[in-house]
Amino acid sequence: MKAIILMAGIGKRLGRSLPKCLTELPNGETILDRQLRFLRSYVDEIIAVVGFKKEIIMEVQPDILYVYNQNFTQNNTAKSLLKAFEVINEDDIIWLNGDVVFKETVLKKIIEGPENSVAVEFKKCGKEEIKFLLDDDGNIVKVSKEIDTSMALGEAVGINKISKEGFKIFRDSLRRCSENDYFEKAIELSYEKLKFKPVDVGTGNCVEVDFIEDLKMPGI
Repeated sequence: MKAIILMAGIGKRLGRSLPKCLTELPNGETILDRQLRFLRSYVDEIIAVVGFKKEIIMEVQPDILYVYNQNFTQNNTAKSLLKAFEVINEDDIIWLNGDVVFKETVLKKIIEGPENSVAVEFKKCGKEEIKFLLDDDGNIVKVSKEIDTSMALGEAVGINKISKEGFKIFRDSLRRCSENDYFEKAIELSYEKLKFKPVDVGTGNCVEVDFIEDLKMPGI
């Protein structure tokens, strides 16, 4: 199994000069330190998609494979993820956003869960959260910020898995995404051929760090 971490973005909302993945947590390690510490227990190879101030990240963590998204200011996470999918061999893949802080139990649930899966929290959501809907068989049929908050079942927290068997189909869906799409659009585009299952990781065990206040969340 391989892991892909998406860390090309600027992270404007956090308001810091370093890439967001290098944000220091209350325990002194960075977001990236924590992600790598957990991932190395479960995967054979880690690939990071970088853009903004990539040299700093590469100097701090020289022992992982890097893929450069030269268009990081123009496109979104679907095309960043595609950059990695275009250069690696077919395999079971876990991928995650570079600003997600999570407990190790979250990662374990995803890895041991269904072959194609999305980590979720079942809860009430706000407008800016990536929300999801399920079909009658419990498969994710919609996953987007645009879902009406009154209909949403919860939040997709930014950690996902695709099987080796679904690798090419999902890669093709990433290719069909527009420059501004989040990678969740590829999950929707794959729906007819791939079935992604939600994996409930529990409320408060995974935090997306967008603002300084997020560093004070109990899950961190």
